[in-house]
Amino acid sequence: MKRRLFLQSTFLTALSGAVLKGKFLQAASFNTNAPRGKVIAVSSKNGLRATQKAAEMMLNGSDALDAVIAGVNIVEEDPEDHSVGYGGLPNEEGVVELDSCVMHGPTHNAGAVASLRNIKNPSKVARLVMERTDHVLLVGEGALKFARAHGFKEEELLTDEARKIWLYWKESLSDKDDWFLPPLEKIPEKYKKMLDITGTITCLGLDLNGNLSGVTTTSGLAFKIPGRVGDSPIIGAGLYVDNEVGACGSTGRGEENLKNLSSYQVVEYMREGYSPEEACKKVLKRVIDHAKLPNLKTKKGLPSFSLKLYAVNKKGEFGAASIYGPTDFAVFDGKENKKYDCAYFYEWKDKKN
Repeated sequence: MKRRLFLQSTFLTALSGAVLKGKFLQAASFNTNAPRGKVIAVSSKNGLRATQKAAEMMLNGSDALDAVIAGVNIVEEDPEDHSVGYGGLPNEEGVVELDSCVMHGPTHNAGAVASLRNIKNPSKVARLVMERTDHVLLVGEGALKFARAHGFKEEELLTDEARKIWLYWKESLSDKDDWFLPPLEKIPEKYKKMLDITGTITCLGLDLNGNLSGVTTTSGLAFKIPGRVGDSPIIGAGLYVDNEVGACGSTGRGEENLKNLSSYQVVEYMREGYSPEEACKKVLKRVIDHAKLPNLKTKKGLPSFSLKLYAVNKKGEFGAASIYGPTDFAVFDGKENKKYDCAYFYEWKDKKN
């Protein structure tokens, strides 16, 4: 074959492949021929606004990933939520570091960032990692440079209230250092309750085309060692989606979740036929059984930590479970947006005793 004909043939073959690939991705992403189903959005306790937003978008035809990210953006941007994004509690040096991951069911693609500083919406950056790179996880300075390259503006994430909570933590660490605790009557009660906060937000969506996606985002364990990364940006731990089966996200003690890859295992149990709630409970029982270190046990031998798992399956069934309760979680159930009771193993009062 002559060189010109060979090059033309190669070009046309490549072009044809690109067109076919584009059609495949469009079909996978939007599944336009699928039967129109019900919309479900599931989130953590702090996610009622997220499920509302996600549901509204999916009912209007949005892809589940677009919807759940838009939902958690509301909480990421809320300075009153000290566990996520802007206003999140900082590391031990007073610097806010954010983690997030996303997973798109139809393409089984994922993206994540960890230890990201100065960017309010890590979930948006995680999505760009998924869509614009061949990688899954970017961390630290590399994640920040990537965000800058895509036009994200840097800003101070430590709000004045979060700074005061951090300062109270620092001052209350020891009575032998040079930091004095302010008079007790001047310390707001809610500051005392925010020490060792592990809050996060996760949001899972099932859209009208029967496609699943999810996102998890957090500022991580309050006052952590700089650079600490928990489960939230780790696919299989903080989030996992299989479009043929279901999706699971988590909040709570990330270290124990990482050791058990809980979200992945919940989806696998749903594949075996367990309901979302049953699958969450089975995995949490495993987490409890595996927590053998002394610092993970109370004097009574109960877990010294809590972990919550949230799940939705392909049929639109949903459920959640927590090590400690009573507690609840946010759901748009196809008809209304409200809180549902979460299954649990032990009561909070037992953990404190």
